[in-house]
Amino acid sequence: MSQVLFYIHSEEGTDANLPPYFMQACQLAAYYYQQNQKVFIYTENQQDAFIVDEYLWQFDGDSFVPHNLVGEGPRYGSPVEISWLAPQHPRAVLINLNQSIPEFNLNFQQIIDFVPAQEQLKINARMRYSAYKKLGHTLSTQDVKATSQESTNQTEDK
Repeated sequence: MSQVLFYIHSEEGTDANLPPYFMQACQLAAYYYQQNQKVFIYTENQQDAFIVDEYLWQFDGDSFVPHNLVGEGPRYGSPVEISWLAPQHPRAVLINLNQSIPEFNLNFQQIIDFVPAQEQLKINARMRYSAYKKLGHTLSTQDVKATSQESTNQTEDK
């Protein structure tokens, strides 16, 4: 079964156009791309897919992530594909920005999901967590605030 990692966000972002977990999803897509992993970012709707696509275009040249919306780009897709529809090609990593568990979740080795700070989105995340567990996935969580503080402390120690 797949490994499912939930990132827990305890604070709401300051950018109204892009929730913090969307920004983190894009950063994780860049990370997995650098690890030569093909990524599928699954969004709630077409508008969210366009938002993620646009944000990835804003990465600077040194950290550019080849990506496209499903159906665009090369025949077998770029390393990172974005869609509100099911993927057309096999991928190793699923980054789920949808509020429900994707029907195609069993097709991925690694699944990244998020627990946003907003209460209703937290409730939805708990339901996804439970659904993944019932399907037999291996689950883990990571507190985003703790991760960023550890990174800051490590940087300060150097």
